[in-house]
Amino acid sequence: MGTKSVRLDEDVYERVKAHKRDDETFSEAVARLLQDVSLLDLVDENAEYDAERADEQKTALDRTTRADAEAVEELAEKRS
Repeated sequence: MGTKSVRLDEDVYERVKAHKRDDETFSEAVARLLQDVSLLDLVDENAEYDAERADEQKTALDRTTRADAEAVEELAEKRS
């Protein structure tokens, strides 16, 4: 495999250097860092924000959180 020279801004270079492992080259470090999946990679850039669905999900999460808290309280009362 061939090589290419690239210019990096100093701040980018320092960020790669900070994440580079002792046993890897800069090229290996860049390859490893680029293969990691970001949550932003999973977002469909063309999808519109659906506020109604987000509200439904928050309501469901709140309901689950309350139910979990009540279950913990019931268990604590039974153990007392």
